[in-house]
Amino acid sequence: MSERLTVGIEEEFQLVDPATRALKSHIEEMLAAGAHLGDQIKPELHRSVVEVGTPVCADIREARLAVNHLRRSLVEMAEKSGVAIVAAGTHPFSHWKDQEITERDRYVEIVNEMEDLARANLIFGLHVHVGIEDREMQILVMNAVRGFLPHLLALSVNSPFWVGRRTGVKSVRSTIFTRFPRTQVPDYFRSWHEYERFVDLLVRTNCIDDAKKIWWDIRPHAYFKTLEFRICDIPTRAEETIAIAALVQALVCKLRRLFERNLYMRVYERAVIMENKFRALKRGLDGKMIDFHLRGEAPTRQLIGEVLDFVDDVVDDLGTREEMAFLRTWAREGDTGADRQVAVWEASHDLRAVVDFLVDETRRGL
Repeated sequence: MSERLTVGIEEEFQLVDPATRALKSHIEEMLAAGAHLGDQIKPELHRSVVEVGTPVCADIREARLAVNHLRRSLVEMAEKSGVAIVAAGTHPFSHWKDQEITERDRYVEIVNEMEDLARANLIFGLHVHVGIEDREMQILVMNAVRGFLPHLLALSVNSPFWVGRRTGVKSVRSTIFTRFPRTQVPDYFRSWHEYERFVDLLVRTNCIDDAKKIWWDIRPHAYFKTLEFRICDIPTRAEETIAIAALVQALVCKLRRLFERNLYMRVYERAVIMENKFRALKRGLDGKMIDFHLRGEAPTRQLIGEVLDFVDDVVDDLGTREEMAFLRTWAREGDTGADRQVAVWEASHDLRAVVDFLVDETRRGL
């Protein structure tokens, strides 16, 4: 391959008390235990959250090894220090009011600015970076790939509960984050220069200090030459994280090749993409979304299959045929993290049992 589509994966995990199953403020202990991981382990806004990020990976094979290593390391460190690790978009019952804020200048600043909007932002996501050196190409790909963001969300939905309530949606995390400014699906930008002018306006008018405070579902990273996909809940299972990252990389590869050949890719209206995003967060894989081509409804599972068909000609070059086969089976007949959480709840009517299930699922395959 001529292009070097590197991959980086960031995951945000819950720190849970094994006795109460509630979130536990334990980040400083985890950072001390994980000092050997260097900048691959980081704090987040709340002290009950730990974030890990892979190094820059040449391909999905390297990313798989890195994700499994980081998850395994977290689980081992947590168990030694008396906590458990959970991967899910929200905690089933812990309340944001009970959570301590991490004492770092950045987080204190955000809380001072946003107050309860920040304190209530107790959510856990998956972020996938794909390397694109050319900033103009980043904008072209971002514009076009927006239409596929709901499909990624439908696969990843993993937050059906919020502060002890079954919410009626499968990704309540997605709705919680909308309280922040500069979230959701971005608008269309005609060029990198137009995007830069937008960022400059926000900085000049004291909306932000830099582009790191633009929290869209997809964004050009402020510091790295990457396009960052931020729409997904964190999957509980490591293999689902890897599969989603492989699909993200394949979409970027396919679109980049089209643009390099001066081929046209229709860009869809943000308002219509937002309709599909709501359908995805509401029903996950078991709903319907708008089929842009037919201008009608189609089952989400079918549409994800069509996305996999769309990227199929780049998959062998990327070395991700195995991940695409996994995705085809998942999209056709699998369930989501949200579905599995709800099934445990319906069988037990005990949210602590849901947490126990999530602890076991997060360890799965490691």
